[in-house]
Amino acid sequence: MRVNELEFQNKYLDLDDEFYDLTKATPLDEPYLISFNPKVAKLIDLDKTSGNDALFVELLNGTFVPKTAKTYAMCYAGHQFGNYAVRLGDGRAINFGSIKGWNLQTKGSGETFYSRSADGRSALPSSIREYLMSEAMHHLGVPTTRALGIIGSKTKLLRNGIEYGAIVMRMSPSWVRFGTFQYFAYFKKHEELKALADYVIAESYPHLKELEDKYFKLYSEVVNATAKLIASWQGLGFCHGVMNTDNMSIAGLTIDYGPFSMLDDFDFGFVCNSTDKAGRYSYAEQPNISYWNLTKLAVAFVPLVEKKRMERKLEEYGESIYPNAYLKVMRKKLGLELELDTDANLIEELICTLQDAQIDHTNFFRTLSHYDGEMMPLFELAMNPVVIESWLKLYDKRLLKESLTHVERQEQMLKTNPKYVLKNYMLQEAIDLAKRGDFSRVETLLYVAEHPFDELPEYEYLAVETPEGFKNVTLSCSS
Repeated sequence: MRVNELEFQNKYLDLDDEFYDLTKATPLDEPYLISFNPKVAKLIDLDKTSGNDALFVELLNGTFVPKTAKTYAMCYAGHQFGNYAVRLGDGRAINFGSIKGWNLQTKGSGETFYSRSADGRSALPSSIREYLMSEAMHHLGVPTTRALGIIGSKTKLLRNGIEYGAIVMRMSPSWVRFGTFQYFAYFKKHEELKALADYVIAESYPHLKELEDKYFKLYSEVVNATAKLIASWQGLGFCHGVMNTDNMSIAGLTIDYGPFSMLDDFDFGFVCNSTDKAGRYSYAEQPNISYWNLTKLAVAFVPLVEKKRMERKLEEYGESIYPNAYLKVMRKKLGLELELDTDANLIEELICTLQDAQIDHTNFFRTLSHYDGEMMPLFELAMNPVVIESWLKLYDKRLLKESLTHVERQEQMLKTNPKYVLKNYMLQEAIDLAKRGDFSRVETLLYVAEHPFDELPEYEYLAVETPEGFKNVTLSCSS
């Protein structure tokens, strides 16, 4: 299928018109293609050569809108850094509709009804970061939005300095957020709230459609999906940076990549968002914030579900649902098949060890994936190898209880612990080159992002420890 043959469905527009505002993009000046993603194009049966079609740039820029598309911005509310905002909405994103279950949306397309005096634009740096990282997360096995393509332009934006505007076309199974439910609950629009729940069930949880008690089951599904998502973040060392309720997906996806980061040297309390002065969204706090956000979603669900039932579900989240999801992730990272009660203590000791060792998070687990009793390769990674030795002795004792051979365990761990993750200094190098019209590093990082567990000799330089001056740097929301 070519660009001019794209056929959209618009089921979201069957909802009450308060759910959205029909709007049009404001095109960028002198747009040009930065990157096209053929793997994502395949998801919607778009021809893999569409990046060579001038109409693709026009699609992203809003100067070509397929006849079946209806462009609109979505309405929602949300807690931002703990403070409730009555109405937020898509302030710089425009939706086209869905194809094969994927909702297409351009980010950076100009002002909408929900822009709140902002310009509705996305700068080149943040756009490249989202384009690459959303793809990296998918190939790391994390539920996430995807990215079809990115364009740049000559449109000047005022951020920390002068930047140029860019647009990413994002795709997601759902763009409904916790904050979408909060909006309609706040205004006591209970019929709209019920319609939204039915829409989400049809879009993301169709197996619930004919069940009794489907709204409680929907809430429970969101709780379970959120636990798995946050556990995957913690296992990879991913920091989201802006876990506002409007940035939390009802489908359990990683959405809205703002100032994010992969951990460099392990730092449990790392805060990647430079505007988060209180550390609300630190790496350590992500599980707690996910619980807090789910409590706010429960408040929004009260017109649909008995409050006490959701409170019990939330108790389970803290007591067992999230801890078990996290243990499952970490056991896999450590090559453990048996589920022993003592594993929680082993993993807790590991977190303390990583903190004290001053060691690269990704390199530690990748090197551990080759572990056969020889400790020196791990010692060489750490500033403080003594604490590594103490933990490895505990790990050795635990491995004796497993039936897997070293080789079998290593094979499994190498499929779990990536060799390559996209760190912020790498993304910055791609951004710096792109500003000079060189998009080769964007393509390189896209390729590496698609092969995180492979041995890629030509890209070995991207698997080394982060240079000292670039470790655990922070970024702002406009970065």
